[in-house]
Amino acid sequence: MELTSIPLPVLFIILIAFFVLSAFFSGSETALMALNKYKLKHLAKKNIGARKALELLQQPDRLIGLILLGNNLVNIVIIQIATLIGLRMGGNTGIAIATAILTLALLIFAEVTPKTIAALRAEKIAFPAAIIFIPLLKIVFPIVWLINIASNFFVRLFGADPSKTIDTSLNPEELKTIVNDSASIFPHNHKNMLISVLDLESTTVEDIMIPRADIVGIDLNHDWNDIEEQILRSPFTRLLIYRDRLDQMEGIVHLRKLIPYIHEGSLNRDGLIDVMIPAYFTLNGTPLTTQLLNFQSEKKRVAIVVDEYGEIQGMVTLEDLLEEIVQEFSGGNDPLEIKEMDKDTYWLDGGMHIRDVNRRLNLNLPTEGPKTLNGLILEKLEDIPTLGTTVLIRGYPLEIRKTQNNAVKNLILYPCLNRENNNGENED
Repeated sequence: MELTSIPLPVLFIILIAFFVLSAFFSGSETALMALNKYKLKHLAKKNIGARKALELLQQPDRLIGLILLGNNLVNIVIIQIATLIGLRMGGNTGIAIATAILTLALLIFAEVTPKTIAALRAEKIAFPAAIIFIPLLKIVFPIVWLINIASNFFVRLFGADPSKTIDTSLNPEELKTIVNDSASIFPHNHKNMLISVLDLESTTVEDIMIPRADIVGIDLNHDWNDIEEQILRSPFTRLLIYRDRLDQMEGIVHLRKLIPYIHEGSLNRDGLIDVMIPAYFTLNGTPLTTQLLNFQSEKKRVAIVVDEYGEIQGMVTLEDLLEEIVQEFSGGNDPLEIKEMDKDTYWLDGGMHIRDVNRRLNLNLPTEGPKTLNGLILEKLEDIPTLGTTVLIRGYPLEIRKTQNNAVKNLILYPCLNRENNNGENED
């Protein structure tokens, strides 16, 4: 049967049918490309459509070749039928009118509308389409193969490698963005924990350690009565044992192991040494993820942080590390406290870690250099501050209220003078 002998109503029905096919190919392409690759891998375990879609996306050049082949063939047929309809209804003038109407109709009904719907409902469209495309690809594979050979040749001319797979892995910063964007899926504290875990890789033991100046230990060369008094009054469960100076480390003692001796009244210097365990050391640049694994493998809960010369810089505990993930859980026994004096005005300990202050007060003080408030102020002033000195850092006035041994012991943090600085948009 010749096309010229087909009744106009039938031609319109055929035209509409091919419009539907064109919309199917256009929408399917957008839906398949808009699929979330990670969600797709999860759904593929239990959904056949997702499994087929994942299979197609593993060779995107073949998928695109198939879709464009089908879409272009359908659009060519649409043009032919529309031209015939225009010719039969109005001659050459009808062809011109049909061309204008066809251009608008293709854009609306075969491109923009189906692609918009597909982008909004990617899974509902992509999964059924994938089930259709898999057998269709096998039927027309020779044609698609030839098209891919030709197109890949020109792709290589532009310096791209079509055989190279796209790396879809995410770095920690990208993962944090996903977690933040998914805040409505899980509670706020769970979101914070996930972000904290992602931050562990970029955080080192030096960022969270107890500084050397704040380490409390027992000097074995001191008078025994003083040592015994220190043990009985210690607010800590573990104490470092050394002779004369901290760098002459002997080990660590858990006060729980001294309870039987204290109960029997037989605690002495030799008993203290007997329950002492060897100290475990770690380098100051060790990432927290590595240190967590080290604690696990070494069965330790305390590590002495040393620099490249072996000098003690501080101490980090498993509790300190876990608090980076689950936040504060020490029950308020931390001697480095934050006391609120007035609205946005706080009394701070100079030995506090800047990261801890930022987290607890939602600030943006710089963390690239010094790790403590004392170090930050000394670096800013380039001198030992005197009582009453005020320094402005990131828009925050910091007033020194107490100094001791050339270090800032206490200070007052006043409200930010410039909120833009608080967001990190402007430097000091």
